[in-house]
Amino acid sequence: MDALQSRRESTERVAQEQAASVFIVDQDTATRQALESLIRGMGWIVSTFASVEDFLLHRRILGPGCLVLDLAPPLLDGPAFQEIAAARRLLPIVFVTALRDVTMTVRAMKSGAIDFLTKPIDGSAILRAVQCAVDRSQQALAHEASLRVLRVRHDSLSGREREVMGLVVAGLLNKQVGAELGISEITVKSHRGKLMHKMAAKSLAELVQMAGRLRLGEAAALPVDVRFSAARPAPAGARR
Repeated sequence: MDALQSRRESTERVAQEQAASVFIVDQDTATRQALESLIRGMGWIVSTFASVEDFLLHRRILGPGCLVLDLAPPLLDGPAFQEIAAARRLLPIVFVTALRDVTMTVRAMKSGAIDFLTKPIDGSAILRAVQCAVDRSQQALAHEASLRVLRVRHDSLSGREREVMGLVVAGLLNKQVGAELGISEITVKSHRGKLMHKMAAKSLAELVQMAGRLRLGEAAALPVDVRFSAARPAPAGARR
């Protein structure tokens, strides 16, 4: 398991270290070329497309990046935009447009745009927006990568270890966990030690945070002090 986890983590680090990719979608050739020259000069990898449909046919390599998208009114209601908007957390969007439509601007920003710039585009403004979008993409990818590592670790737990983990992060003591599962306290301690090792958790607090990120039950989403204050007393007659 450790070797597999190491390989996965190494792969994720390589993906994060890739140069950021900026995708420009604008039907105007002159605008595409001008933006490409400007953005490429900052060291980013740039790809240009004349339409959203062409962009969606492009095969992306996992890595940080953003989309600079020329916004036209029909685009917001089209299925192509819905597909792009669904992926906006990993590929943030910077909208550019020649139109000054307040309603369209509001809709675009509600769809998760990083920025909304009007043409003619100020060079400094677009570079700041792209940098912000790339930073956001890097953060999202780092979060996804660490979450995948946590899922691999959690998947390596046995069924009983998962049960113990769920009860432990809910605030139950070892004796209470044993009573709940019908096993001895010594057995609970054994499962707990194994799952802590597999999850690479150095403390209970860290394990609780991991459970929260994995969304393991409603209790995991509560603050630690609330979770522990809600712990039930040990049922009578618990087996040891």
